[in-house]
Amino acid sequence: MPQSLANTLVHIVFSTKFRQEFIDKNIEAALFNHIGGTCKSLRCNTIIVGGYRNHVHIFCRLNRSITQAGLVKEIKVSSSKWIKTQGEKYQNFRWQVGYAIFSVSPSKVHSLKKYIKEQEQHHLQMNFEKEYINALEDHGIAYDEKYVWD
Repeated sequence: MPQSLANTLVHIVFSTKFRQEFIDKNIEAALFNHIGGTCKSLRCNTIIVGGYRNHVHIFCRLNRSITQAGLVKEIKVSSSKWIKTQGEKYQNFRWQVGYAIFSVSPSKVHSLKKYIKEQEQHHLQMNFEKEYINALEDHGIAYDEKYVWD
């Protein structure tokens, strides 16, 4: 019997609107779990979700039945609605419009998981804007910086 098989590993990165630091210790773990649950509901098995203060990293397997844009849209809509229910200080929460998505080689799974787990330590050395631009450049993605941020 014919089969359609795939192992499409993706790393998704996006920030809060204007990189506002909404992702605090009060909601961080629950937000990452919520995002992971959204991925799971779309049959995009989550490997790890993490981030720091103003952005998230999502490492998952992209299911064959959903587009990259569709997955990101569902994650953003669901998590934005959820976060706004977590208290008055989160009422104005929004994600940035854009995002980056990178393909991940199976040989890089361990190092990417470690990188995402260590976001807090990583951002003692480098801010999100620099991290994001470095990732775009490392993956050979052409960009115009005036359209990267909102």
